[in-house]
Amino acid sequence: MMKGSIDSVESFGLVDGPGIRTVIFLTGCKLRCKYCHNPETWIKRKDNIDTETLLKKIRRFKPYFRNGKGGVTFSGGEPLLQPDFLIEMCDLLKRENIHVALDTAGVGIGKYEEILKNVDLVILDIKHVNSDGYKDLTGANMNDAFEFLRVADKMNKKFWLRQVIVPGIMDNDQYITRLNSFIKKNFTVSNIEKIEFLPFHTLGKEKYEKMGIPYPLGDLEDMDEKKCEELYKKFMNIYNE
Repeated sequence: MMKGSIDSVESFGLVDGPGIRTVIFLTGCKLRCKYCHNPETWIKRKDNIDTETLLKKIRRFKPYFRNGKGGVTFSGGEPLLQPDFLIEMCDLLKRENIHVALDTAGVGIGKYEEILKNVDLVILDIKHVNSDGYKDLTGANMNDAFEFLRVADKMNKKFWLRQVIVPGIMDNDQYITRLNSFIKKNFTVSNIEKIEFLPFHTLGKEKYEKMGIPYPLGDLEDMDEKKCEELYKKFMNIYNE
C-alpha cells in the first residue's frame, strides 16, 4: 500500500475529463509556469494519504460516474512526480472499472509505461511550441516533456490538448499556425479527441501575494474570452485543412 501527497480532492469536477470527475490534486511540480494558478502545489509535501484510504474516498462518488462517462482525474502540481503512488492508484481504479484521466505537463521522473497502462485519457497542457518560449514560460527545458509524449503516443493513448492563451504571446495568427504544425509533428492525430484554448486569467494572483511570491506576469490583464474564441475558430480551420 503506497502513500502519496495530495493537496485536495474536488468531488464534482466538470471540465477535467468526460462526465462528472473526482479530481485529485497531487503536490510537487518541476515547472514554474508564469501563468500557474496553483503555486501552493509546487513543493511536494509529506505523504498524507495511502492508496486504500483514497480509494475509499473515491468510492463514495461512484454513483456519479454514470455509464462510464465520469471518473477520476489526477492533477496537480504534476502527478507524474509521484509515479509509484500513481501506478498503484490507477491499478486499483481500473479494477473497479473507473475511468482514469491524467492532467499533466508531461514532466515527471519516469515509469511512464507503467503509469499509462491504466490511464484512459491524457489531458496535456501545451506550454509553448518552441524551446525558447517554453523555457521563458516554465523555467524548464522543453525536451523534458518529449519522453512522456513519445511513450504516450506510442501506446496510442487518447489526448485532450490544452493551450493557455496568454495575451501578447499566443494571441496571434503566427502562434496558432505554429501550434498546428507542432501538434501534427508530435502527435498521432487520430489519438487526439479534443483541443482546447484556455484564456489566461489572474484568478491565482492573490495566492502569490499570500505566499509572498512576486506574480510573474505583473499587471497583465485577463485574456479577452471573445478574442480567444475567435482565435480558436481560426486555429480549428487551419487544423482541419
